[in-house]
Amino acid sequence: MKALKSIFVLAIVAVTVAFTTKAKDAYQIGDKVDNFTLKNIDGKMVSLNDYKDQQGVIVVFTCNHCPYSKMYEDRIIALDKKYKSKGYPVVAINPNDPAVSQGDDFDSMKERAKSKGFTFPYLFDDGQKVFPKFGATRTPHVFILKNEKKNFVLSYIGAIDDNARDASSANELYVENAVDDLLAGKSPRKTETKAIGCSIKVAK
Repeated sequence: MKALKSIFVLAIVAVTVAFTTKAKDAYQIGDKVDNFTLKNIDGKMVSLNDYKDQQGVIVVFTCNHCPYSKMYEDRIIALDKKYKSKGYPVVAINPNDPAVSQGDDFDSMKERAKSKGFTFPYLFDDGQKVFPKFGATRTPHVFILKNEKKNFVLSYIGAIDDNARDASSANELYVENAVDDLLAGKSPRKTETKAIGCSIKVAK
């Protein structure tokens, strides 16, 4: 059993990305985020501008295959259920190139969303045009946008919490704290944290 656990840990480490510096032209805290339009798993197109009647949006770059994404799926669902009614719904985006990342194709996205009971849109970044603008480097990677007079302003970048393996042992709930602060009319107590996860897969 210990040997199996060790193999699992090594496998997780193998797909984990160390801290990666964001591209210079990627969004920074306080930047206005451009509108984007991507295909949802129901076949309909979803735009960021569709959420201009909300207080903000919790954008999560995630995928089907990454062990970290899988560990966080229930927490992402819980975030949507907790904050959608308060004006901060979740919008998930799969940034991986399915030609490089097996199991991250559109049909697999639909299957994964159905099996997990996703309560939020799960969009496909076809052509990988959106995630570079955000500076997303791993899955999962969270970007909280605050609606300021119909403009979405980037207010938080990073991890969901500080314990990927065990939600009950997390000491800091980064996303919840940030959204709670924004709902209270304050700036997030932390605007950036280190997201741990799998590298976003792009064609070489």
